[in-house]
Amino acid sequence: MIERFFVCSSHKLLIVEDDESLASLLQEYLQRHGFIVSLLYKGSRTLETVLETSPDLVILDLMLPDVSGLDVCRELRASWRGPILMLTAMKDDADIVVGLEVGADDYVGKPVTPRVLLARIRALLRRGSSDARAEILRRGNLHINVPSREVTLDGNHLDLTTTEFDLLVLLARRAGRVQERSQLIEELRGVSFHSFDRTVDVIISRLRRKLGDSSTGELIKTVRGVGYLMVMPEEN
Repeated sequence: MIERFFVCSSHKLLIVEDDESLASLLQEYLQRHGFIVSLLYKGSRTLETVLETSPDLVILDLMLPDVSGLDVCRELRASWRGPILMLTAMKDDADIVVGLEVGADDYVGKPVTPRVLLARIRALLRRGSSDARAEILRRGNLHINVPSREVTLDGNHLDLTTTEFDLLVLLARRAGRVQERSQLIEELRGVSFHSFDRTVDVIISRLRRKLGDSSTGELIKTVRGVGYLMVMPEEN
């Protein structure tokens, strides 16, 4: 069931977390930083609640009592494009990778550090906001409208998540230049990354599937041991 909803900011967050004490702690902390925060303690009504309340961001625990957080994430991503931030115990990198593959934009490990969570939320919301510049990026038959956050390939609309779009823009703006993984991670997440982070690798994999790019990467190439490179149109 949905719990309290506080009207005190233009940014609305939905926390889906079965640990009521943790959920309340995070709610109180985020409210103090000017957010509207609502809580769900079960995952089964997440999609319905998102469609009813239109939050700007969903914070989703992967370990829920009634349904897998991965299933919730997958269901959300089928009909909602907003940012999803996973909460995970980080016992296994595979859980994080699967979460990112089904559509999550970022993750924060448990035990949760509220300051880190706040930084990740702000980074996702900042990236999701409209860009004031009338910037259109064209890379061959790929067109990226930055202000409207719309992407077309051969005239066909591509449905990208917040992080997929932002990573694509970073690479497109710097096409022809190798981008280091560490720099991409830091720019995407807004805070310093930790020693081993596969976020960018998973998002690249998702992007390649949606772009119809090969696993070896004809448009987005892997530079082994360094990072990624978007090929300039004349190189295709």
